Amino acid sequence: MGVLFVAVGGAIGSVTRYLVGGWIAARFGSAFPYGTLVINVTASFIIGFFLAFAQERVSLNPNWRLFVAVGFVGGYSTFSTFEYEGIRLLQEREMLLGSVYLIGSVIAGGVAAIGGIALGSWV
Repeated sequence: MGVLFVAVGGAIGSVTRYLVGGWIAARFGSAFPYGTLVINVTASFIIGFFLAFAQERVSLNPNWRLFVAVGFVGGYSTFSTFEYEGIRLLQEREMLLGSVYLIGSVIAGGVAAIGGIALGSWV
């Protein structure tokens, strides 16, 4: 049964990633991977918030954790895409953009996870 929750959550997360990434690219262009950056930061916040909230505030069926944290966030997050895009920027000699993207993603993702944990623990 857990596999079904992961699969459905992953499908929804993947479609959400596709839609959010496309929406951001249409508005801000594709010279810089804004979509992946936004997706990774929001995924960090979502998983931080959800797991803190689920562990500290409410008693949820374990299948919800599989659905949200493993399925949805796993399908929504784009860490492998983040790595690829960052390395490609560096390979294209876009050292400043590549460095800002890689370092900025890690810092912003960390801050977002801390914010999600804090909010999930507080709510």
